[in-house]
Amino acid sequence: MMDYAVNPDLRKCMMTVLRNPAWISFTWLGMTLGVSLLATPVRFTATLITRPVALDVGRVVFAALNKAEFVALIITLIILRVSSGVRRLWVPVFLLALILIAQSAWLLPELAARTDMIIAGLEPPPSIAHAAYSILEITKLALLSYTGFQSLVILRDQRKGSR
Repeated sequence: MMDYAVNPDLRKCMMTVLRNPAWISFTWLGMTLGVSLLATPVRFTATLITRPVALDVGRVVFAALNKAEFVALIITLIILRVSSGVRRLWVPVFLLALILIAQSAWLLPELAARTDMIIAGLEPPPSIAHAAYSILEITKLALLSYTGFQSLVILRDQRKGSR
């Protein structure tokens, strides 16, 4: 096992990687893909889960995902602030922040209220909330992919420059 204190080159390499936003972008991307595009659709195909139960579980899962995404956003912002050469990533990260704020302040509360109505046995009126959430999720996935891959390009360029 390598001792980072003994091997300064390895420590420098690890710090360079940790100061690059690629790792948090791809972690966040994986969380969002796992919940939004895998777990959620699969939940509604389970034959023993009723629609109200599936919606209630979804509400809890999306609330937890939203909190985890805010943690990922804060980590991303810290990394961008302390890193060099990442100026081109501020706009996509700003857009990610706007998406999270829209989902937290508008969409998740509206979708939770609709879930409450369904659990109570009522059918909610038509709404664009689901479509808006889906569009923002797809946009978020694209922004996270862009941020992650651009971060790798920045890391490659930084490594070339240090040789």
